[in-house]
Amino acid sequence: MPTMIQHLVLAFALVFASSAAWAHGSGQHVLGTVTVIDGTHIEVKTPKGKVVSVTLTTQTKFKAKGNPSSTEPPSVGDRVVIEATKDKKALTATEVHYSAAKKAAAAPQAPAVP
Repeated sequence: MPTMIQHLVLAFALVFASSAAWAHGSGQHVLGTVTVIDGTHIEVKTPKGKVVSVTLTTQTKFKAKGNPSSTEPPSVGDRVVIEATKDKKALTATEVHYSAAKKAAAAPQAPAVP
């Protein structure tokens, strides 16, 4: 029984350590779906329904899932995790990690009438 308790304590320690790593330094993370993007900012709708605006700069790096050497920004509908810094009340993106939105399946075509 003591071994089981030790394993539980270790599991809780790992969970808390990993959450501390996620919230490193003064950085902020924004997770959600892109609703608006242009050359100067990106708006993201979070899973809780809140829309967060993040400033983009020439130093912002974009990383597509499955293509980390990509430099293209995401599109509306893509899922993102943005690493940002907070200055006063504004967020500025340092890195934008994203995966493309799933394409809707094509509607089945009706058979041709002879």
